[in-house]
Amino acid sequence: MSSGPEIDLFLDMMAAERGAARNTLDAYARDLTDVSARLGARGVELASAATTDLEQVLAGIESDGLSAATAARRLSAMKRFYRFLLSEGRRSDDPCTPLRGPKQGRSLPKILSEADVDALFAAAADLPGASGLRTRALLEILYAGGLRVTELVSLPLSAFIQTERCIFVTGKGGRERLVPLTASALEAMAAYRDVRAAHLPPLRSGQQKAHRFLFPSRTAKTGHLTRERFAQILQELALAAGLDPARVSPHVLRHAFATHLLARGADLRSVQLLLGHADVSTTQIYTHVLDERLKSLVESAHPLARNT
Repeated sequence: MSSGPEIDLFLDMMAAERGAARNTLDAYARDLTDVSARLGARGVELASAATTDLEQVLAGIESDGLSAATAARRLSAMKRFYRFLLSEGRRSDDPCTPLRGPKQGRSLPKILSEADVDALFAAAADLPGASGLRTRALLEILYAGGLRVTELVSLPLSAFIQTERCIFVTGKGGRERLVPLTASALEAMAAYRDVRAAHLPPLRSGQQKAHRFLFPSRTAKTGHLTRERFAQILQELALAAGLDPARVSPHVLRHAFATHLLARGADLRSVQLLLGHADVSTTQIYTHVLDERLKSLVESAHPLARNT
């Protein structure tokens, strides 16, 4: 059997049984398609590859100059894929069992300082019209709740619960959580709701589904503002705020939300719940960010610090 159908079956399982998000499924598809192409160049099918074939794939990734993180992600996708084939009786062995991923240094999330975030909000406040009010509402919700970008742009209109001063978020794996909003976020939402209709397509356009979303789009097939468009809006906002656009993204603002909360005394468990992390160990990375910032502060500012 060709590798294509096997990958499709695997993705169907991940969606149906594991509740994998669309972005996760797309990432698995890209990784496994790349592995399949590398194997196919040598006449080997993905479903029947041996351990030595997969070792050559990893060696090829390294020789192509791709990062250790990329190799590790490809290996992770392969491991899940072959475990699936084994569990379905499509293989009698797991060729990934002997494989070991490349060593990676611990990568700490990029963050923005509170002053940087203030500069973004100041720039957003200067934006005119309905688009400006939407940008401010997006920014306020993102930073007030630490949402993932997909969670933010795809919020249904019903997610905003004004009486509870919060939003209802469905995250990875279908996990649901309530995220409280700050007073400034509520104010921004009230102003945006007055102009939301300006972002709606006309009913005759056939885009009726756009009317279901809190942040609709007049053109996107999804019916809501796309991840890519919001990332572009943030890049433009960073330039207006005098920040390096390369340092600003929706996920960086999520990191900033978590790090700033912990720096101001929030407990790890509360931050975990707000972020929608399934495991607190994922949230602990932000404590390492604070450790690194404190270490840097001591080394640069302490009167007894010595340059080496």
